[in-house]
Amino acid sequence: MEKFLSSEDVFKWVSGFINLERGQKPKSFRLERMSFLAELAGHPEKCAPSIHIAGSKGKGSVTSMLTAMLSAAGFRAARYMSPHVTDIRERICLGDAFFDEEIYCAAGNELRDIAETRLPLSHAALFDTSTADGCEPTFWELLTLLFFLCARQAKCNVMVVETGMGGRLDSTNILDPLVSVITLIELEHTSFLGNTIAEVAGEKAGIIKNGKPFVLAAQCEEALQVFKKKAQETNSTLYYIPETLLLSEIKITNTGTEFNIKNNNLSGSSEPLVRCPCEPLFLPIPGKVQAENAALAITALKIAFPQINEDAICSGLKNLKIPGRFENMGKQLPFIIDGAHTPESLHLCIETFCSLYGEGNVLIFGCAADKDDSVMANIAHSHFSKIFITTPGTFKASDPAKVYEAFCGVTSTEKAALVMDTQEAVRQAQEFAKEKSLPILATGSFYLVSEIRKELICFYRFPH
Repeated sequence: MEKFLSSEDVFKWVSGFINLERGQKPKSFRLERMSFLAELAGHPEKCAPSIHIAGSKGKGSVTSMLTAMLSAAGFRAARYMSPHVTDIRERICLGDAFFDEEIYCAAGNELRDIAETRLPLSHAALFDTSTADGCEPTFWELLTLLFFLCARQAKCNVMVVETGMGGRLDSTNILDPLVSVITLIELEHTSFLGNTIAEVAGEKAGIIKNGKPFVLAAQCEEALQVFKKKAQETNSTLYYIPETLLLSEIKITNTGTEFNIKNNNLSGSSEPLVRCPCEPLFLPIPGKVQAENAALAITALKIAFPQINEDAICSGLKNLKIPGRFENMGKQLPFIIDGAHTPESLHLCIETFCSLYGEGNVLIFGCAADKDDSVMANIAHSHFSKIFITTPGTFKASDPAKVYEAFCGVTSTEKAALVMDTQEAVRQAQEFAKEKSLPILATGSFYLVSEIRKELICFYRFPH
């Protein structure tokens, strides 16, 4: 068997396996399959303590914030998150940087040996495609195992791990974390996770482990009751953020977000959760929601590693880098890209954008086929003078014409334009914006953001 000589070859090989976009079926979401693969690999998921994050929106930000603070405190923190924006290696990182090529290759060679040599020899029925329940290893299983193998190869001493979809059956859920984090729940991936908030919350709650604490973002009552019940069933301590931390003095500018936090009687203690000598805290990402995400991350960090001091918290957040989260890619005029892909995240993104740049600007919008385009159109249409509907990349199925029809149902055809080619949509939006000196917001999908970011990096010669 030839050895991998580059990370590009490793990820190309992994990407050849089945995933959601290539017809992955519900039967292939089997946690025992992932457990079996991990056993063949010698359980690399146990190579370091972990923090596990699930939710409908914000989990990537929380994952990045935790990693940044841990790195600032001197930890070798392995980070697993999805999707990537510019480079697939963004999914599997050491801190906010890529692993060395040698790590990706060594882990990839080990992974391929497991998939192509050890697995066939084991005759595992779960992977036997000739049986009713059998399926070849999936992209998500192998990518997750690749992450654990990279973390072990690099001798990381902590892992921060975001779920891919759901939680209960997600391939990351073989972890036994120090603490779990669950962000806001919305209806999403209903064909896999359920058609009600309670059903989706139940899937996300599957990452909560017996006797282990979990941190929970503000939820609607229907979701909150699911998590409270799960806490009782698992004898787990629930840290519900609205009852745990108080956020105050939130100030949003075009360079980021300032805010203060103080303890709200965490665990019955009168001592503040965080004593920050550099208050107010600062995040280089605009948006109240990012302050709320930071409250989740800080709480989880102090539960898992109470010895970490406030200087590391301040430094980690101040130097945070997250591509595609309200990121300004413009030169003369603001060109904001944001991966908001749920109704609530879209609402918050537009709210932040309009608070900074006003109403009546330019929107580039694209969303995947499984999103509620009519709801998204209702949220967005009134805030912009010109809207360009386009294709959100090719990784996930999309129907831009249907999205355009949804927008035309609530606004005029003069205001909305369908431009299937993303590069052309960007060109037309920039031309329109330049003529009228208007900022641009591009949002609706991380895959759209990925396409636009790559285009603008090339055009402006930004650093990655």
